[in-house]
Amino acid sequence: MVRIVGIDIPNNKRIVVSLTYIFGIGPKTAEKILNEAKIDFNTRAEKLTTDELERIRQIINRNYRIEGDLKSEVSQNIKRLKDINTYRGYRHGKSLPVRGQRTKTNARTKRGKKITVGSGRKKAADKT
Repeated sequence: MVRIVGIDIPNNKRIVVSLTYIFGIGPKTAEKILNEAKIDFNTRAEKLTTDELERIRQIINRNYRIEGDLKSEVSQNIKRLKDINTYRGYRHGKSLPVRGQRTKTNARTKRGKKITVGSGRKKAADKT
């Protein structure tokens, strides 16, 4: 496995896909990094030279916030929203959807699996 900025990326995938395994780098950002480093998108990660890997590392370190720094920044932003008592902060605190989605139905991912109760009607007695 090739290691870039502390993350193991898969060898057998194209480098443009492998870079997306790093938190904070998506497909478009990966393309920008490879264009700046002048590396072909179709190159497999295992085929990269040490010089090419070093160029990728330098570009990422210089221009992008990734992994731990990015995660801490996101959590600080959420904490700030909670501290100033915004609507979004309240929704984060209650583990509800934040961006206006409906919650009467379809919020299972955020709200968790809840078991619904039947109609409350008792079953008829068996005939003897």
